[in-house]
Amino acid sequence: MAENNAGTEISPNMTIYINNLNEKIKLDELKKSLNAVFSQFGKILEVLAFKTLKHKGQAWVVFQDVSSANNALRQMQGFPFYDKPMRIQYAKTKSDVIAKADGTFVPREKRKKHEDKGKKRKDQHDANQAGMGLNPAYPGAYGAAPPLSQVPYPGSVKSMVPEAPAPPNNILFVQNLPQETTPMMLQMLFCQYPGFKEVRMVETKPGIAFVEYGDEMQSTVAMQGLQGFKMTQQNSMLITYAKK
Repeated sequence: MAENNAGTEISPNMTIYINNLNEKIKLDELKKSLNAVFSQFGKILEVLAFKTLKHKGQAWVVFQDVSSANNALRQMQGFPFYDKPMRIQYAKTKSDVIAKADGTFVPREKRKKHEDKGKKRKDQHDANQAGMGLNPAYPGAYGAAPPLSQVPYPGSVKSMVPEAPAPPNNILFVQNLPQETTPMMLQMLFCQYPGFKEVRMVETKPGIAFVEYGDEMQSTVAMQGLQGFKMTQQNSMLITYAKK
């Protein structure tokens, strides 16, 4: 996957190229966070990011269809991701995962070492499946199975909703989060709204969090902006005012 050159006219495709990413974020955390913010636009086949100095601050997100990539590019352009605005454009070269799916994949003679090591086993696995007449199954951004959306939760969302709505205040109660959600991932989403103070998660109660703002006006704006935000295709945020 080659880097993109700014200003180059690139045709819309299923892969978006993102740069200006925070280089201090660990690779696994970066991939999980990218999956969390982009999965609202459609099914993600793969998230690519590399440790090499040449590829720091960059990533590729491969969607199942062009419309998802188009919506993601349009709506997330400039999104404050770990305190830095994302710069997004369509990928200059077709992702291997897409090329394999549409039958146009041709092995590169001079594949980069970091790509070769990371994909060698996966490529062999896909080739074996193709020989058996099966479609390759893409594990998603962080190769975990089952998907986060299928991990059982202790009780339904409905059972966690307060019986009586709390009056407006400066603290929000966020529910229906995937179990692997981290405070940093939530901070990245909520800090784009003025007055953000902190995120608090309860270690013994996965799937919920409290987000504090300076006053109830600020918390209300954040609630309206992120209500229903999809952390995964099946996990839409449910936000209410916290009970005090």
